[in-house]
Amino acid sequence: MAEDIKSLGDLETVATSAEAIVETTIVREPKRDDFGRSYATGKRKDAIARVWIKPGSGKVVVNGKEMNSYFARPVLQMILRQPFQVAGVEDQFDVNATVKGGGLSGQAGAVKHGISKALQLYEPSLRGALKSAGFLTRDSRVVERKKYGKRKARRSFQFSKR
Repeated sequence: MAEDIKSLGDLETVATSAEAIVETTIVREPKRDDFGRSYATGKRKDAIARVWIKPGSGKVVVNGKEMNSYFARPVLQMILRQPFQVAGVEDQFDVNATVKGGGLSGQAGAVKHGISKALQLYEPSLRGALKSAGFLTRDSRVVERKKYGKRKARRSFQFSKR
């Protein structure tokens, strides 16, 4: 009987510590401007994308052009649609993005990163799905610099015996 009372005391401490943990969880507020948009910056390689999202019909505009004309390759269009598919909000948000630097592949990755960050700022409940898919992490791989005495970053000049 004394052991039962001890176990009840242990349960009370566990309950109070669980309540303390629940209280310390971060409650994220949606971040939207006066026009109801969320803004985020996405980066990939040398490309930097500024992305605004707002509720709409799913229209994506990149540098003033439709997504289909700016990113002509289907693979790049698929990259841009991934955050919406993972979050389960396809055709619910309009995207306006400006992107600079890098090539088309890096720009598509930068816009994807920006869309993911803007989605989780607009609707914080989507953060878990986007984070588990790895879309909120910036891919920090960049081109290695060229070293002196080398033809490229690591490639040496052709060896000549004579």
